[in-house]
Amino acid sequence: PIKRHNLVKLFATVLRRDENGDFWLQTPVERGRIEVEDAPFIAVELRREASESGENLLFRTNVDDWVVLGARHLLRMRKGAPYIHIRDGLEARLSRPVYYELAALAVPAPQDADLYGVYSAGEFFPLGRIDNMAADTEKA
Repeated sequence: PIKRHNLVKLFATVLRRDENGDFWLQTPVERGRIEVEDAPFIAVELRREASESGENLLFRTNVDDWVVLGARHLLRMRKGAPYIHIRDGLEARLSRPVYYELAALAVPAPQDADLYGVYSAGEFFPLGRIDNMAADTEKA
């Protein structure tokens, strides 16, 4: 593990993912493959802001990048865990506290009362069905 936050942030700027899903640290003169166990980033903070389209949900990563949940930064659920797209195929897994904050904002989907999710940037992002969400909370 790299303990210096500024060094982690520097490496994050040269992190790439290729078409095979492999992760690389790539500079103009060197390229080295690295192993990423789950996701290269963690979403550590959630902020809500009013916008013309309703409300925007913003996420801050562990390397201090902010992204707005929306068409460019999609949310997806994988094995009961939420991930948000950061850039170029790189994702951040939502930390448990951030996921709980997000789940507290969940509302029923317009066409399916058993499907819950959140709105951001004028779009609906599903989190899961009410029965599945309750089971995931019990496991935690």
